[in-house]
Amino acid sequence: MKIEISASKRKLQGTGASRRLRNAGRVPGIVYGGTQLPVNIELEHKDLYHKMKMEAFHASILTLDLEGSKEQVLLRAFNMHPFKLQVAHIDFQRVSKDKKIHMKVPLHFVNAELSPGVKELGGVASHVLNELDVSCLPDDLPEFIEVDLSGMTVGKSIHVKELKLPNGVEAVLHRNENPVVAALLMPQLQTEEDLAAEAEAVPSASEVPTTKQEAMPADAAAADEKGDKVDKGDKKDKGDKKDKGGDKKDKK
Repeated sequence: MKIEISASKRKLQGTGASRRLRNAGRVPGIVYGGTQLPVNIELEHKDLYHKMKMEAFHASILTLDLEGSKEQVLLRAFNMHPFKLQVAHIDFQRVSKDKKIHMKVPLHFVNAELSPGVKELGGVASHVLNELDVSCLPDDLPEFIEVDLSGMTVGKSIHVKELKLPNGVEAVLHRNENPVVAALLMPQLQTEEDLAAEAEAVPSASEVPTTKQEAMPADAAAADEKGDKVDKGDKKDKGDKKDKGGDKKDKK
């Protein structure tokens, strides 16, 4: 897929100049590499932002039209505004047809639903890597690398060295490194013992208090009962005193 972007040379530099460019709907950037000197450029934000949504824009050789002069470049870096959907700065690198490049290429996983582990046992495919660092000539750079999961069974995994890479493309690995790309896992199922244990852990309706008040301790209950007896005795004594007073009055 060929993608072409247009840019113009940026004359003014500095924080203030870059801010004015962004306010005017432009994106400051730079193109470097090859046998030429770095050039400060500016691009139209709307067109650039929509093209950056394409997966191929991040892993393909791009054609940069710089005021009528076209050259092959790679997207190397970009900065976004902290909270706006706005590209703050972008970097491109020139490429030479006879020199290998290092690039991260996205992985596309296919045919997982056809694998025995998924069809027969209900396994789940886990994608450990989503992109792969490769080395190749610019003309051999693929837009993506396809990972076929049709032959996977539960407990099996696919490593980088098992991938079928396009001609002229090599995976960038260090020493004996061979990382896992994808694995087929079995989802955890609850056994009858697990369900029984969970049922025992749930309190029955009779054990759940109907109010927030806690049960009164035995000592406190005994003290409370004693207090009730004392209160009743006091009331009785007061009544007796009243009765005695009445008797004296009758005698008079």
